[in-house]
Amino acid sequence: MRKAKPKKRQVLPDPVYGDTKVTKFVNHLMYDGKKSIAYEIFYTALNNVKTKLANEEKSALEIWKQALDNITPLVEVKSRRIGGATFQVPTEIRPDRKESVSMKNMIAFSRKRGGKSMADKLAAEIVDAFNNQGGAFKRKEDMHRMAEANRAFAHFRF
Repeated sequence: MRKAKPKKRQVLPDPVYGDTKVTKFVNHLMYDGKKSIAYEIFYTALNNVKTKLANEEKSALEIWKQALDNITPLVEVKSRRIGGATFQVPTEIRPDRKESVSMKNMIAFSRKRGGKSMADKLAAEIVDAFNNQGGAFKRKEDMHRMAEANRAFAHFRF
């Protein structure tokens, strides 16, 4: 590569929980630079999760983190062109990309959901992911299944 890699920007912790993971999630959730609205949606969703899972002894933030862990993929397939043929090569995912992929999947599948507000849809997706179901969890399972099916091409890893 000709240029040096750009250095990673530090993400400030969020105002309510003091957690940088929450800020990263809100940054993915945000549209058109409307960060305060994204925070509002996220906190409302966590309150909805707390009311839905009232019998759970964990806090809403812990439930959200567990839901993210449940939908975090470990491997993905990347297309690799070798000798005129394109192979789907399974590769492990870097930790920062794992986090990003899981957050993006959760947000994407909440947006696709039917529901009233984005906060309700996000809360429903968090509850589903916490219970190992829903669209984002199925996406993770599909990624793992693809990697398992193409395990024969793992020696093409780069």
